[in-house]
Amino acid sequence: MPEPRVLIDATAVPADRGGVGRYVDSLVAALDESGAGPTVVCQARDAQLYSQLAPRSRIVHTAQSAATRTARLTWEQTTLPGLARRLAIDVIHSPHYTMPLASRTASVVTLHDATFFTDPVLHSSVKARFFRAWTTTALRKASLCVVPSVATAEELRRVTRVRGAEMHVIRHGVDSARFHPPSQEEIRAARDAVGLGTMPYIAFLGALEPRKNVPALIRGFSLAVADRPRPPALVLAGQPGWDSQVENALADAPLRLRVIRAGYLPFDTLSGFLGGADVVAYPSLGEGFGLPVLEAMASGACVLTTRRLALPEVGGDAVAYCGVGAGDVAAALRELLDDPARRAELAQAALRRAKDFSWTASAEAHREAYERAWHRHRRGRP
Repeated sequence: MPEPRVLIDATAVPADRGGVGRYVDSLVAALDESGAGPTVVCQARDAQLYSQLAPRSRIVHTAQSAATRTARLTWEQTTLPGLARRLAIDVIHSPHYTMPLASRTASVVTLHDATFFTDPVLHSSVKARFFRAWTTTALRKASLCVVPSVATAEELRRVTRVRGAEMHVIRHGVDSARFHPPSQEEIRAARDAVGLGTMPYIAFLGALEPRKNVPALIRGFSLAVADRPRPPALVLAGQPGWDSQVENALADAPLRLRVIRAGYLPFDTLSGFLGGADVVAYPSLGEGFGLPVLEAMASGACVLTTRRLALPEVGGDAVAYCGVGAGDVAAALRELLDDPARRAELAQAALRRAKDFSWTASAEAHREAYERAWHRHRRGRP
């Protein structure tokens, strides 16, 4: 029996690629490489990109009506089902919580984490309500839901009232061409991009939102290095986010310490930025997967993170762990900075473990999920 014809709705991917964007882009490329040849529906600005990432796939771009969040959702509910019928699609994969409710096609929805239920205060109230509603809807209505970790599946089963929803755990991969042990030239380029010179540094990569626990990182960093004769810098790279406590933590940092808010960094600098750091610190309060941790591991970094939710599934024994308080972060940073041999040992272990995560394997598991969803739909199940 032939494989189902799959449409991946990439219209929700923002122009500045964060974790969800990297998931969709990498999955599309891996599916195309495997011969699956999905149809990718994207915003007009991304049509050329997806044509390059997936040259054997069909790329369809939407009109400008999908450019804003509200317009995109309207398009998803009203236009996407008809487009899927015209293109003779068997399965629609909606990779970011929402899905077309009126479609008669089999549906796969990716649910990235459960923190909208478990820790709603870590999100804006509007965002938390929106994603709780859509998560519950997807679990009830979709033919199948994809989640990136066992922790996410277990939490969703615990905190939602939906029973019997089919969830497939499919781990993310890592782009080894982009995230790899950097050359000295790549490290210098990353340093130049954030204005570091030769100063050692601790790196953070992610949006400055409450879930990432950046205020505790800033305060823990200050406690760990304030008494050092040559303290490293702390470089915060990523989108500004909406954590109002970041400014307060920065204001409390000793003046002699250097904290750099680097903002969004281009992809071609990330390997050098992560791999060139003494420590990559990611003291998150909870992750559905933790792609920045995996990308830092693949870049040959010594990584410090927490044991919250899915992070141990990614880090295993190849990263250092700490609690989420400033004192916990400080103690762990101090220990790692004082032990170069331990940092080197963790960096090598991280490189080995990162090789267990591939987009090729993820794409194959997604193909199996599409086929499962298609068969469920044909049997008259959701």
